[in-house]
Amino acid sequence: MSRRSLKRLSVALIVCGAATLAWTVLVWQWRDPFTSLYTWLQQRELAGRYDALAASYPLAQADLAATARRYRLQARRGDPLGRLRIERLGLDIVLVNGTDTATLKKGPGRHLRTFMPGEGKLVYVAGHRTTYLAPFGRIDRLRKGDRISIEVPYGTFTYVVTGHRIVEADDLSVLRSPQQETLRLQACHPRFFASHRYIVFAKPVES
Repeated sequence: MSRRSLKRLSVALIVCGAATLAWTVLVWQWRDPFTSLYTWLQQRELAGRYDALAASYPLAQADLAATARRYRLQARRGDPLGRLRIERLGLDIVLVNGTDTATLKKGPGRHLRTFMPGEGKLVYVAGHRTTYLAPFGRIDRLRKGDRISIEVPYGTFTYVVTGHRIVEADDLSVLRSPQQETLRLQACHPRFFASHRYIVFAKPVES
């Protein structure tokens, strides 16, 4: 290989290395722009569907648990359920139904084995941490006392953070519902890896 070719190769390697480093810093400090664009478009469509649903939804009945259960059973996988708001994270996003791969690309999702706000049981929400708008990218910034609200057509439910826990990725004990209503948020831990899960625990304070 000639000296000129070696020089060109060296420059190309340096450029590739710099680009890779810049991309890593971009995703680490912010989020993947390509997958985020996809989720942003999905969120726009979901927001329209949810607003239409909320506007036409009948008033909540006296039996809140029955209303919540009926809403859960009517929802299909991938449907918009409500809005999730977390002031500490600057998050205001449409919550979707399900935690499968396709659904989580649209936004944070409710695990189908758990319940809806108002049912008096576990509400379990998972979300991406580095891609697809990274709704839970800064989940580790949540502190005790921070408020989380979930707005659904039959009411708005507010929870307060009580703590967090890091578990193995295959630890299913966090999906067991206690005898009282509780909210748990889940994201991969550490960032860019899936060996563990970061779980935030919160209890209801008002509805």
